[in-house]
Amino acid sequence: MNSLVRYLIENMYLDFQGEISLDQVRQMLRGDESREAKALLAKLIEDKGVDDLLITLADCLKDHIRTGVSEQVVRDQLGTYSDS
Repeated sequence: MNSLVRYLIENMYLDFQGEISLDQVRQMLRGDESREAKALLAKLIEDKGVDDLLITLADCLKDHIRTGVSEQVVRDQLGTYSDS
């Protein structure tokens, strides 16, 4: 049973339901003058959309499945993505 559980956890993947566009992200970040919000928006504009962000974020969050995916973990991963 332990081997099966380990296998399932190691091969689990995250995906995001629904569509989100760069314009929607801009709307959500409107009024947020934080350095993090500005850096993320600049990175998304440079990447010409949110596709790379969603793929990278899902891949990075996979590492947190065992310990939990919290708002802080997502915020930290967005910051890491912005800085890359």
